[in-house]
Parts: sequence; structure tokens; C-alpha cells
Amino acid sequence: MKRFTAVFLALSLLATPAFAKEKAAEPEKKEVSNDSVYKYLNVFSETFKRARTDYVEEVPADKLIEYAINGMLSSLDPHSSYLDVETFKEMREQTKGEFGGLGIEVTMENGWVKVISPIDDTPASKAGIQAGDFITHIDGTTVLGLTLNQAVEKMRGPVNSKVKLTVRRKDKPAFDATLTRDAIKIRSVKSEDKGSVGYIRISSFSDSTTDDVKKALNKIQKDHPNDLSGYVIDLRNNPGGLLDQAVSVADLFLDEGEIVSTRSRRADEMQRYNASKGDATKGMPIVVLINEGSASAAEIVAGALQDHKRAVVVGMRSFGKGSVQTVIPVTGFGAIRLTTARYYTPSGRSIQAKGIEPDIQIPVGHVEYVATRSDDFTEATLPNALAKQDEPKGKKSKKEKDPDPFDEKPAEEKKIEDYQLDRAMDIVKAMGIYRNK
Repeated sequence: MKRFTAVFLALSLLATPAFAKEKAAEPEKKEVSNDSVYKYLNVFSETFKRARTDYVEEVPADKLIEYAINGMLSSLDPHSSYLDVETFKEMREQTKGEFGGLGIEVTMENGWVKVISPIDDTPASKAGIQAGDFITHIDGTTVLGLTLNQAVEKMRGPVNSKVKLTVRRKDKPAFDATLTRDAIKIRSVKSEDKGSVGYIRISSFSDSTTDDVKKALNKIQKDHPNDLSGYVIDLRNNPGGLLDQAVSVADLFLDEGEIVSTRSRRADEMQRYNASKGDATKGMPIVVLINEGSASAAEIVAGALQDHKRAVVVGMRSFGKGSVQTVIPVTGFGAIRLTTARYYTPSGRSIQAKGIEPDIQIPVGHVEYVATRSDDFTEATLPNALAKQDEPKGKKSKKEKDPDPFDEKPAEEKKIEDYQLDRAMDIVKAMGIYRNK
């Protein structure tokens, strides 16, 4: 059975270390007796029978089984789930950079659909949907009681058709947003001419991301052969994507050393990914921009460059998704997406539920902080999130309590420039001046 590994996000509407000393393997936990397993299987059988015969409405047997599988997996952590045939197909299309939908990465929290991140130049981003928003109604119908798959299905539809979302945002009353569905073709990499600073924006990690970054670097270097101060790599609101693409993008800026390692429950399944010889920027100064919407594969890149002191990381603390999902196809029945490992930065840091702390913290605005998402919305706040290495699963500090999506305290809307990017460019220029002395 074919098996492939990727750092995937929560379900989307886009249709998601130099190594520290190795931790000693924990002893195998005693297996539950076969008798106990059989008893629980009997309970399942009885439950299935009752749901099939006594539920108020008839539900197909295959759907009941599907719900049971998804319930088992989704109870483990926020990123494990069952993918039906259609969802699995769309996920594969997503990693190729083309899929249909609204253009938002979403998860489920306390019964509500919560936005992880909008994708650049999609219906969602154009409609002003922001990371941390709660979607409470779809076309006037509440999402309470729906699974994430069911909510996603309601938001999908034919290209050019419309869907109305009711959105709750921190410190704002609820509002409706009408979006026009579109066939999403993601440009995961964009570059802009900003004079002496090479600016590269990476919005996600799909199959073509590394090649697109190479093209952007070549163009910048061709356009500025003599006056280049350095580069800004913008990973803000990048929800992640493919692990291999994160590794190869980081490799572009490193000449040697470990990029990331992954560790599962079995010590013999640890994997290390190392940089190959050659720095595509020839040692030029680099600033990496991150924020609360930078997750997963984006955190791998930021963490690797930070640990190797190859870049200065600026912005705000990242999301903190430090887990790896393996997608295992089940012939004729879609696939299961299972969290199989944690990843670690070159210094041995696990960023699960912690995130990457920037070297220089730069808020969105200069004088007043204008949040693009709830400060409480991180990997650590997701239901069933994997615990930090030094904390039992399920325990949350006071700071990490679940946010209240129904705080309607009005707030004055402020429009500000991209202060983070401006400061990042200033840092690159200063580093370039120092380097050339």
C-alpha cells in the first residue's frame, strides 16, 4: 500500500535540528488484553446495530462506519482524520497547487469552524476573512452539530456560485460575508522588486514551491547584480504544506547541517533531513517574517534558519504545529490521515504547542497593536492538541485557555501600513551595510 508523508494542515476549503541528544525510548506499554478488546468490539457492534435500527432517521450502514472511523481518529488530535474518496482526491489536488473552493484553511473548535489562515488572492482573502475568525453559519444555517467534513461540504459548490458566511471576530459583532466560489490556482511564491532588498513571499508549500523560489532568487539576482543588500522571506499566514518542500526551501539558504528531524513513538523510525552543499544566496543577509498564522512547514523553515543563525527571524510568535501527518490510502475507501511524529528544529527544539519565538518581536502596528487573529489562537488551543514535551496531554496553562468566540466588544477599525515588512527591510539593509564594511 502506497504511503506518503506530508505536513498537512487541518481540513481546508481550498477545494493544511542539529539534533539534541536522543531521548531514551520509553518502555512499551502493556497491551490491553484480547478479552477486553473483544468486549469493546461487542459494545461497538451493539451501538452500530442500535444506530442502524433505532435512530430517528435511516442512515446508510457505510456512513455509520465512516462516522465511527472519523470519530476515532479525530479524537486523537486536531489533525488526524478519515478522508473519504472525494476529500482525499481534493487533498491531492491541493498539494499540486490547484483545487476548487474558497481559499481558507480551517479547523473545528468547540463546535465552530475556525479559520487557520486565508490564502493569498483567493475569494476568502478578497472578502476580508482573517486568521482566527469563527464561521458560525453557512447560508444562514448554524454549523453547530456538524462535523468539519460536513461544514466544508456546505461551503463547497460550483465555480461562480455564492455562499454566505456568518463570521464572528474577536472584539467585533457578527457580520455576514458573501463569497463567490472559484477554481483556486495557488501561486505559492511571489516576489517583488523593492530596490536593494529581495522580497519573496511564500504563502504555502506545494509541489512547485522550491522551483518557484529558485526562479524568484534568479530574477532578483539578475535585476540587482551589484546593489543587493539581502532578502526578506515572508512566511506570514503561511499554513504549511509538504514536508519535503519545506526541507528543500530551507536547503536553498543553507550550506550544511541538519534542517529538521522527525521522531515517532519508535526510536528506529527517526528521520533526519540535512542540507546539501551550496547557498543560493551566497551568504547574503536574510530576514524571515513570521506571525501567528505561520504554521507547520513554515515553522520548519523559520526554525532551521534561526537555529543555524542563517537568518534573523522577526514578527510575532508562530502557530506551533510541530507534528507530522502520514496519509495512508485505503483502497476504494479514501485514506486515513494520522499524526505519526513530531518534528524538531536543528537545536532539538520541539515547537509543538510552543511555536517559533522571533529574534526581534515586531507587532502589526507601530504605536497600537492591531491583531489579525486572536492572540489565544495557536496550536496549543486546539481541542485534543498534542501536549508540549514537558506537559501532560490535555493540560493547558491559564494563558492557553480556549478563546471565547462570542465577545462582541466593539473596537475601532484601524488601517495601517505593513509595519512588519518595513522594519524587516530596514534590518536587511542594516545587515547589508555591516556585511560590506
